[in-house]
Order: sequence, then C-alpha cells, then structure tokens
Amino acid sequence: MDSSYLLTSLHDSLLTVTRSVTLLDVAAAVATVWALRSALRAARRTSRTTRLRGPPRTDLIFGTSKQVFESLDAGAIHEAWAKEYGVAYEVPTTLGGKKIMLTDPRALAHYYARESWTYVQTEWTRFFLQRSFGRGILWSHGEDHKRQRKSLTPAFTQAAIRNLTPIFYNSAHKVKFAWEAMIYAGGGDSTVIEVQNWMNRISLDTIGLAGFSHDFGALDGKPASVAEVFDAFGSSNESAANVGFLLLTQVFPLFSYVPTSTSKLFCEMQRTMEDISTELLARTKKEKDEGVLDGKEDKSIIGVLVKANDSDSSIHLTHEEVLAQMKALLVAGYETTSISMTWALLELARNSDIQNKLRQELLAFGEEPMYDQQQNSLPYLDAVVHETLRVHPPVTNVVRVATEDDVIPLSEPIVTQSGEVVNSISVAHGTRIGISIICINRSTKIWGEDAKVFRPERWLGEGGIPKKAQDIQAYRHLLTFVDGPRTCLGKGFAVTEFKAVMSVLVKNFVFEMRDGPSTQVGRGRGLLPRPKIAGEEGNYVPLRVRRYEG
Repeated sequence: MDSSYLLTSLHDSLLTVTRSVTLLDVAAAVATVWALRSALRAARRTSRTTRLRGPPRTDLIFGTSKQVFESLDAGAIHEAWAKEYGVAYEVPTTLGGKKIMLTDPRALAHYYARESWTYVQTEWTRFFLQRSFGRGILWSHGEDHKRQRKSLTPAFTQAAIRNLTPIFYNSAHKVKFAWEAMIYAGGGDSTVIEVQNWMNRISLDTIGLAGFSHDFGALDGKPASVAEVFDAFGSSNESAANVGFLLLTQVFPLFSYVPTSTSKLFCEMQRTMEDISTELLARTKKEKDEGVLDGKEDKSIIGVLVKANDSDSSIHLTHEEVLAQMKALLVAGYETTSISMTWALLELARNSDIQNKLRQELLAFGEEPMYDQQQNSLPYLDAVVHETLRVHPPVTNVVRVATEDDVIPLSEPIVTQSGEVVNSISVAHGTRIGISIICINRSTKIWGEDAKVFRPERWLGEGGIPKKAQDIQAYRHLLTFVDGPRTCLGKGFAVTEFKAVMSVLVKNFVFEMRDGPSTQVGRGRGLLPRPKIAGEEGNYVPLRVRRYEG
C-alpha cells in the first residue's frame, strides 16, 4: 500500500476526531483529570492531617464558601462554628475542597511566626496578585519578601511619618472648606453629604502627595482615572452567577482570563495603575538626574523605591518590583484607609455620645495635634480609631497554604471527628489554613460579651482589654493589620492619617444619620467590602453634616 495514502488516511482520521471534540469535551476531560489529581492529593493530606469537626457541606459545588461570601456578617458565622466545633475546625470549600479555620490565640501566634515560609499565599492569590500588581511585596514570600520589605522600611519609620503629617492635615482641611461651602450654599446650618466619596478623595490625594509627590487633585474636583476605575468596582453587579464564578476562579486561576465584567474591570485597573506608576517613576528619575530633587525625596516612598532600584546592595529592587510596590501602595492607600474613615463617621453618627466626647477632647486640646501629640495626648481619639479598626477591619479574612508538614499548638483542647481530645493539630503539606479576622476581632470569647458593641472606652484604663484579647500578639491585639513577617508595613501611616482627618472633621462638624438613628447599614462591594446605607445605589453613605457652633 502506498505510504502517502496511509499518511493521508491517518491525517483525515485525526481531523475527523479533532473536529468531533467539542469545547465541552475538553473541559470535561480537564475537570476529570483535575478531580482525580485533587482526590489523590487530598487523600495524602488527609492521612497526615488531624481530622477536625466542622459544619456540613451546604452546597454541592461551593461547600460553605458561597454562604460565607454572601453573608452580611461572615464573622458571626465563623464565631458560631468555633463555639460549636472548637477553636480549630474544618470547613468544606469549593469543589470538594477543605480548609482549617483557626480562632485560638496560641495557634495564631504559631501560625504568624511561620507565615511567609511554612504558610504562604495560595496559588490563586499569587496568580491574582502577580497579574494585578506584579511581583512586588504583596506577591512575594520567604527571603524575597524579606528583601523587598527591608527596601521599603525607611519610608515608613516614625521619622518619615512625622514629616508627612502636615500632608494629612492639608487634605483634611480641603474637605473642611469644601463642606463649609456646601452647607453655606444650601442656605442652612446643615446639608446631606455622601461622605464615602470624600474619604476616597482624601485617601487618593494623600497617598499621591505623601507617597509619590504627586497631586491627583481629587479634592479639587479633578477627574482621576485611578479613582474612576476603583469606584467602578462598587457599581459592578454582584449576582449569584458572578459570585459563583469568582469562587470557581479561586480553584481554577486561569478562569480569570474569561472576559466577564469583573475581569474586565481588573484589567482596566491594572492598565491604569501601570500607566500612572510608570509615569510617576519616570518623572521622579528624571528630576533626580537633573538635580531638581536635591536629596529631598530620599525618605519619601518613591524616593526610597528609586534608591533601592539604583542600589547594588542586598535590598536592590528591579524596575518591575518598583512598579509593583507603587501599584500596591496606591490600592492600599486608597481602599483600606478610606473604608476605615467612612466606618468611623458612620459610628460617630450612630453614637452621638461618643461623637460629643471625642469633640470635647479635641476642643480642649485646642491646637492641631501633630504626630507626637497624636500618640500621647489624645487618648479618646486613639480609642475611637482603634475601636473602628477592631469592629470594621477592611480586610476580613486570609487564607494560606502549608508548604510543609506542621503541628499547631492550641491553648485549649478540642474534640476531633473520631472523638479524641487533642491539644494540638497536625497539618500536612498542601493544607489550607484560614483566619477570619473579623471573627477574631469581634469574638465574645476573646473580647468579652460586648465585643459586637462599638465602645471606645474599652481602650482606656487598666482592665479594659480582656486577658484573652491580650493573648493576641498582633498590633494593639488586633488582626486588622495581620501579624508576623507580613504585618502591614504602612499601619503607622494609615493610623496617623486616620487620626488627622478625624481630628479636623469632628472638631468642626456634627454628623447625624440622614434618616434617623434606626437607619440600616449594609455591605457594599469595592475591591474590598465597603459600608453602604441600605437601599442606596452603589456604596453611598449620605450623612447629615452640620457645622459645629459651640
């Protein structure tokens, strides 16, 4: 038989088979291989991991993940599970997955001491962070993370933040003047102001000036592309289908390339931040080369980054890493601080006695408190700020994966699936570990029976912080800025900005709920969960703002 005929027949047969294979067939094959691979890995992990009790799988596909994600109070769900199953328990996740949740102070101390080495970000988290921001400090772990963090540290020392404090006050006073003009234009002594948008503007202009010596002009009414793309997340549709797709994406990271409305927003955000960061970095390098800066930028965030990029030392940052840090700082500076300040204004509007007490402290102090006075001379301002951070952490949970087998100690015994009582749990390589920050910050077992209540007085005097809360070894016994090697580098920056803004606004204005004290506050969506007034479109927080007349 002619060999060419054989080759032609074989080619035609292959084409026939190929044409008969649909996209659905390919997807089914991929899913089958993935399921078998996952099952084998899970079986190996299970044999070396303590079998813990936990809630049943409420959804065949998503386990309990969708229930927690869509809840208005995920912390309460986790707290109820901890009460029923113990300080370490297992929850079912998407497509048959599992993760161990920790709520025990001793377990948390052990975990955070080993984070970035034994416990690292999941594959999906690293995929998302690299795609959105690049291989910067958020993406890295181990020695790479240690190097990048060391290179950034000079920009966040007490001395550096002390020098930046006037910028925080400048932004706050711009808002003060704008709000006074709005009240005057209304012809009365008060007006309704959507405060979340203004907190966003403060955060953007502050990180621009303090971090990159760039004025975005958001407080002056200038349009900022980065603010527009961040705000677009708040108006995106959080349908059941979108939530389900997001949860599936955490199992199959490549799904993030599917062109959904959310994935398109993330692509737009990445492009916008890349353009802004590249432009600001090029401008700063040009000014340095021309001698315009004359050393004045050496301690600013962008100055520190440029210095690290130019350095041949152990803290050298590549050009890609510098841009990644800038993008991460833009998002962190915009999202987290603005969310916290919005929550503070809401809590003050809902609690007039707390608002009055804070105002009286600020008025009695008289002058504008600068950095050192913020730390030592205004205890109630400090208490209000940290109570806000406790009750309303911007980042509500984290998940990590074990890179090696480990034994996690517990401060109290738990009962396993088999009925055995244990004082520690074994976790195998590949086990996922979750921490509900909002659960631990609000836990009645840790913070006392009034843990859900916004009560700044708990931060004042001896005995205000329960012993169990003092066992949380993080900053001010809160997990809001997490802990360990990955504790938030900018927490001093954020708290100082927070205090500066509150001191100016509360001293000059009175805040009330627009529709009265019974107004319901819901949860909206941005890049992170945001407060919103129930029934409002988008993440709107309209408050009645009145001039304080004394």
